[in-house]
Amino acid sequence: MLVNTKFFGEVDIADDKVITLPQGLLGFEDFKRFVILYNSEKSSGNDISWFQSVEEQAFAVPVVNPLFVKNDYNPVINDELLEFLGEVDEEGYFVLVTMRIPGDPKEISCNLKAPIIINPKTLLGCQMIVENEEYSIRYNIYDVVQALKEKAGE
Repeated sequence: MLVNTKFFGEVDIADDKVITLPQGLLGFEDFKRFVILYNSEKSSGNDISWFQSVEEQAFAVPVVNPLFVKNDYNPVINDELLEFLGEVDEEGYFVLVTMRIPGDPKEISCNLKAPIIINPKTLLGCQMIVENEEYSIRYNIYDVVQALKEKAGE
């Protein structure tokens, strides 16, 4: 299917890449179908990517694998809340966190409190608020991003 996107123009997306969030994202419950778009074909899956709405081209949220920014990330969620995502295989769930990228790069943050949890087998997902008290909505990742740029030679 052809999807018009905010940052990439028109993109051809295979139907088996569309992720459905029956409840939508927190604050954006009207958008239920998304794809993950990467800035380059060489993406390792740990790079910043885009959670692009299939229904609204202007709605795309930067996301990242939380282990990329906090290697001991271990969200606590009641398993019963995830049952509707279907049975998971041995690889488990795929988890992303949304990012906030303001004008001042030193204030780049990600939301560790409300990850997006996706069952890669069923392509069903949800955004949940985790029980962990230590995780914040605005976890600053400026230093992490700078270290990654240095490693990449930028």
